[in-house]
Amino acid sequence: MSFIRTKVVDGVGEIVLDRPRALNALDPSMIRDMYEALVRWRDDPAIETVLVTSGSDRAFCAGGDIKAVREAVLRGDRESVHGFFADEYRLNLLIGEYPKPYISLIDGAAMGGGLGISVHGTVRVVTERAVLAMPETAIGFFPDVGAGHFLPRLTGAAGMYLGLTGARASAGDAVAFGLATHFVPSERLAELADAIRGGSAAEALEKFGEQAPEAPLAARQARIDEVFAQGTPADMLARLSGDDEWTTQARAALTSVSPTAAFVTAELIRRGAVDTLAGCLERELALTGPVTAGPDFVEGVRAVLVDKDRNPSWSPASLAGVDRDAITALFD
Repeated sequence: MSFIRTKVVDGVGEIVLDRPRALNALDPSMIRDMYEALVRWRDDPAIETVLVTSGSDRAFCAGGDIKAVREAVLRGDRESVHGFFADEYRLNLLIGEYPKPYISLIDGAAMGGGLGISVHGTVRVVTERAVLAMPETAIGFFPDVGAGHFLPRLTGAAGMYLGLTGARASAGDAVAFGLATHFVPSERLAELADAIRGGSAAEALEKFGEQAPEAPLAARQARIDEVFAQGTPADMLARLSGDDEWTTQARAALTSVSPTAAFVTAELIRRGAVDTLAGCLERELALTGPVTAGPDFVEGVRAVLVDKDRNPSWSPASLAGVDRDAITALFD
């Protein structure tokens, strides 16, 4: 059984993500099937455009099947852990280097791995129901799937802010920050998809695209840049003074995520700002081994996705306790 469906109509190869009960979370079979379809279409002159849609009315793709990775870690199956991430990152790189237009229609949640199969493409269409996020630090991990490349290329320090806090970007924020390229109301998304399938993607986007809604996070761009543009996560936390809603939420997020994961993420984003997508993915793959072997990954996934008590016990427990030399050693 495959959790994706593929079809070709008038030069458009379409991938439909079809694992609705899991919000289209990517398992190894979905990653493999997507990769094989994209390689086949890449080399087929009859295919001019790739369209990625969802069979779920709740999500585009909620991420990777990270609970299965945790189970592999617990049973000591490091080969499966490495294989999952290697295959996923291979898919991300293929999308980033794809020689044909690659269009994603995001209606609902797109998180973690869901951004990995969309944001590297040519066109990312969001509706008012879209919610985009990289929430990995909350599970003791780091924003991966090429996030080390795309986060530092967002507007100002938005990528550092989103990567560290896991904040959820609305459709308006996604367009303003650069995660998305177009906004189309959900009620017109089916018409847009039909027009793209008709072989006129550029005309369809011009016809159905509208001005994006308000962007509440992007409206805080100056404050985001002030807090997150430089320094360590501990420095950023110290700058989060005040009792307004955004500051309170950012401070709560930064004090609740894995301190180790926060430091890894900050370093990953800084290094990725001057590297290629391939280089960033290679770095991320190298990090998956030691990070998943550390205590915070198993504990974070337990707290968020297994027991769901949202009460992880991090080691160390605070940003002040992180050994910066140990973080540097992970990269060097």
